[in-house]
Amino acid sequence: MDHLEAARQIVDLEIGALRAMRELLSPEFDRAVELIYNCQGRVVVTGVGKAGIIGQKISGTLASTGTPSHWMHAVEARHGDLGRVQPGDVVLALSNSGETEVVQLLPALKKLNVPVIAITGSRDSTLARHSEVVLEIGQIEEADSLGLAPSCSTTAMVVMGDALALTIFRMRNWRPEDYAFYHPGGELGRRLIKVSEVMRKGDENPVARVDVTVRQALKVMTGTGRPTSPGAVSLVDGEGKLVGFFTDGDFRRLMEDGRPDTLDRPVSEVMTHRPKTITEESLAAEAYRLLRDYRIDQVPVVDEDGRPVGIVDVQDWLDVER
Repeated sequence: MDHLEAARQIVDLEIGALRAMRELLSPEFDRAVELIYNCQGRVVVTGVGKAGIIGQKISGTLASTGTPSHWMHAVEARHGDLGRVQPGDVVLALSNSGETEVVQLLPALKKLNVPVIAITGSRDSTLARHSEVVLEIGQIEEADSLGLAPSCSTTAMVVMGDALALTIFRMRNWRPEDYAFYHPGGELGRRLIKVSEVMRKGDENPVARVDVTVRQALKVMTGTGRPTSPGAVSLVDGEGKLVGFFTDGDFRRLMEDGRPDTLDRPVSEVMTHRPKTITEESLAAEAYRLLRDYRIDQVPVVDEDGRPVGIVDVQDWLDVER
């Protein structure tokens, strides 16, 4: 058998394990969801070995989707870490066999009156018999040639954990900004930041009347409160609504004409009419998509009445990425 065929067989075995587990889902899953959703404390996830590693991932997924959670190694729990569990918590215990060191925690958890949700391979195991809720993954054949290395069973555990965490996540009805709060760093955080968090505003947002000259518009453009100006100015009418946009790129192109009166011309003659805009409630990713797609360096931010409240500059996005 060649390597590619072996890989396909392993993938098929893992898919088969998930299909079999899917058929075992029952109202017990509803009970587990309600226990976790209504938990007044934290979801303490525990296990050992490969199941323990999967438990760490599940705990991280719960925490990042709004369910307070932490990880507790089942062996370390017997040497003091059991203090991580408090009344009001829920314990999520992972063990394929249901006979690992996890079961040695059960008497203490009973004394704490903490409900236990088991993710395990058999309802007849010690862990299952002493848990309030059992999420059965079934008697799973592992994918290795000896049928011993945790593979299909750990895949089933991680998918069961995802099903739990993401079902509860749906119940919370989060908005993108709620999710972004728990993911402030990296690419994920940048994608979910709002325009209002990265735009220049107040004195850093150049705004001028549309009836000024090019010279006056340039003075406003360069007079911001930052060492570097955004290189653009929003032009407004008598009601303060955006009617045009003038950039340093527009000025450079204007100077190429060589007219001696360039600086004294009305900016309304040379500005961009009906410029691209974005709102401060939009995601920053949308603003930078505008910058990229239209090959522009700035985009004005307007409120619901069309008044400029900020400006997004491509340089600010580079600062966020750093």
